[in-house]
Amino acid sequence: MVAIGAISALVATPVFAAKFNQAKTNSISSISGYLNQKVAWNSCGTDMYCGAVKVPEDWNNLKGKSISLAVIYHRASIAKPLGSVIFNPGGPGASGFDFVRDSLTAVATDKLRANYNFVGYDPRGVQNSLPKIRCLSAKAMDQMLYGDSGYALGSAKDLAYTKAQEKTFADACAKNTGSLLGHVDTISSAKDLDVIRAVMGDAKLNYLGYSYGTLLGNTYAALFPTKVGRMVLDGAIDPTVSNDDQSLNQLKGFDLALNDYLGYCLGKSDCPFTGTVSDARAKLSDFLRGLETNPIKSTDFNRTVTVWGADQGISMALYSGSYWPYLTQALASAFKGDGTTLLRLADVYNDRDANGTYSSNQTEAFVATTCLDGASSWKMSDMIAQNKRMLAASSVFGRYWQFGGLSCEYWHYKPVKPLASYAAKGSPTIVVVGTTGDPATPYTQAVSLAHNVLANGYLITWKGEGHTAYGRSNSCVNNAVDNFFMQGTLASSEPTC
Repeated sequence: MVAIGAISALVATPVFAAKFNQAKTNSISSISGYLNQKVAWNSCGTDMYCGAVKVPEDWNNLKGKSISLAVIYHRASIAKPLGSVIFNPGGPGASGFDFVRDSLTAVATDKLRANYNFVGYDPRGVQNSLPKIRCLSAKAMDQMLYGDSGYALGSAKDLAYTKAQEKTFADACAKNTGSLLGHVDTISSAKDLDVIRAVMGDAKLNYLGYSYGTLLGNTYAALFPTKVGRMVLDGAIDPTVSNDDQSLNQLKGFDLALNDYLGYCLGKSDCPFTGTVSDARAKLSDFLRGLETNPIKSTDFNRTVTVWGADQGISMALYSGSYWPYLTQALASAFKGDGTTLLRLADVYNDRDANGTYSSNQTEAFVATTCLDGASSWKMSDMIAQNKRMLAASSVFGRYWQFGGLSCEYWHYKPVKPLASYAAKGSPTIVVVGTTGDPATPYTQAVSLAHNVLANGYLITWKGEGHTAYGRSNSCVNNAVDNFFMQGTLASSEPTC
C-alpha cells in the first residue's frame, strides 16, 4: 500500500445534520436571492444559534439544485457586536460547525469571541451540511487507512493493490454522493463564504482561517477583494506552489518536527531513545521498516498496527508539542510490541471512534476537494521522480509518502481551473501568521504568502512548535491579532513573537 499524504484531525460529533432537508429543486435562481435569503435560526446552546444556509450546488447554474450548509454562531457578549468573524479550522473537510459547538473556548481568544459573533460552518459536502460526501463503509475505510497489501512496499503487486483500493474508493464516492462531488472545489466554497457573510449581515467579510482555511480565505480575497474586511490566515498555504512541492514541503516540515521532538525526548528520563538525534532517527526508521513485514498488535479489539497506522499516529503527535509526551508513551510501548497508544493517536488523526465508526467524513472530503483543486500526476515516470525527492527529504518518513498521484487517478471529475492570480489586488491588509516549527504548513509558505503572493500581506511570526499559532501560542501573537480584529491596527514593523 502507498501513502496519499497527511491531513490534520479534528474530533467531531455529527448530531445536527438530521435537522436539514436537502433541497431537491432550487427556489432561488439569482445571486441576489442567495445573498438576501432569510435563515431560520434556532437556539442550539448557550448564546448559540444554528441554521441552514442555501447555496447553489453549481455556481455556474444558479437555477439548478441548491444545497444546505450547516452554520452555527456564538453571539458576542457585548451589547453591540463589532460584526461577525467566520471561522474555518482547515482540512479540507474539517467541521467548523462542530468545532464551534463543542470546542469554542479552544478557538481564538476570549477577547475576540466577546466582541464578535463567532461563526462556524461546514463547507459544501462536509459533515453536517447536506448532501454530504459519502464513500466507504467503516470497515472498508479501516482497510484503506490502516490495512496492508501484504506485498513488498512499492512492488508491482503492492501498486496494483493500491490502485484497486483507490478505484474502489473513487467509485464509491461517486455512487454514494452524486453530482455534488463535482462541485466541492475551493473556488466554489469561497463563493459560499460570500453568501454566509451576507446572511450574517456584514458588508465585509471578517475571517479567521487555519491551515487549509488560509487557502479558502485567500481564494475568497482573490475573488472578492473589495469585500474583504479583517482577514487573518494562520498556518498558511502558498497557492502558487505545485501539488508536488506542497507535499515535499509538508514532508520536510514533519521531518523537522520529528527532529525537534527527538531532541525534546532525549532530554527526558522516560525517552525510549538513547544517544543522538541521528541515533534516534535510525532506531525509529528501523522500527517502521520492521512493521512493513511484521505488524504489531493493539489491545484495542486485538487490532493490527501496520506501518501505515504507525506513520499516522506519529504524524498526529507531531502537530503540537502538547502531544509529544503521548508520542513518547506510544513509542516506548510500541518498541516492546504493544501498538495500542500509537494506534489510538492514528484514530484521532482519522476521526475514528473506539467503536469502529468514523465521527466525520473528513478523509472523504479531503480527497474530494484536493482532487478537484488540482491532482498530482499519476504518470509513473512523474511519480518515480517525485518519490526520489521525498526519499531525499526524509530518511524516516519519505518511504511512506510515495506514489501520491494515485489518490486521484480514478476520480470521476476533472480538476477545476485555478485562479489566474491570488494576489487579491484591491483588498485591505491581510494578516498571515506563521510558526517556525509548523510541520503541516511550513513557515516558508507563510513568508511567501505574505510577502510574495498577496498584494497587501502582513506577517506575524511565532518562534515555536506545532501547527498554527493564534489562540495557543503567546500574548505577543494573540494581542497582535486581536488588535487587528478589534481596531484594525498593526505594528509598523512585522512582529516576531
